[in-house]
Amino acid sequence: MGTVEVLGFKLIKDDLSIVPLDKRVLINTISPNSYGLSVHDGVMRDALVKADYLVLDGLYFGLAPLLLKGKLVKRFAGWDCFSYFSKKINEKHGKVFFIGSSDDTLNRIKQRYNNEFPDIRVDVFSPPFKDIFSEEDLTIMRDRINAFEPDVVFVGMTAPKQEKWGYQNKEFLNTHLICTIGNVFDWYAGNSVRPGKFWQKVGLEWFIRIFYRPEVFKRNIRNQMLFFWHLILFVFKIKKHD
Repeated sequence: MGTVEVLGFKLIKDDLSIVPLDKRVLINTISPNSYGLSVHDGVMRDALVKADYLVLDGLYFGLAPLLLKGKLVKRFAGWDCFSYFSKKINEKHGKVFFIGSSDDTLNRIKQRYNNEFPDIRVDVFSPPFKDIFSEEDLTIMRDRINAFEPDVVFVGMTAPKQEKWGYQNKEFLNTHLICTIGNVFDWYAGNSVRPGKFWQKVGLEWFIRIFYRPEVFKRNIRNQMLFFWHLILFVFKIKKHD
């Protein structure tokens, strides 16, 4: 079985190849921060629970399946998903759509992507920078994507905006895969630098990113600590879980 379910979330266990590329599916990421957001945001929880697949982006959320079910789950960062599915679509000479971020960032992404994946047709769209999209905004986004008919839509917005957008728009999009990858847009465009492979391997990528963007850490720390507190309660059976 390629997935494991814990706390109501269905995680890909160890192999991205279980994701079909011939039907419409949504991949979101799960981390201590997104878990914390979902506790007080019902739409965010639905976006995670009802996603077709979740990938373990935040390494420490992997403690939940390990401690509660004795299951090891492999981490797949947004970059891993981006690289894997891009290679797959390049092999089939398909199409990819990037939505999110600024026009400048998207132009940089498109230029690099065309060089690295020459057999993929690419289109991009920068949505308005606002907390809540209007129905007019959503219609424009859906129409742009559907006119292009991409195999994959990569979504690069901040959490929980991107997860909610993918969940709420999935049924309206003419695509096979919707994949939320957040910071990958800025990394790939060269706007910021991803922590090195050593930090990724030892699970301390988040620690290095504190020095790059301390404001993000301050914004997310409460949600992250909420996950660890809940996990303690689950482990000692003070709080029930699935």
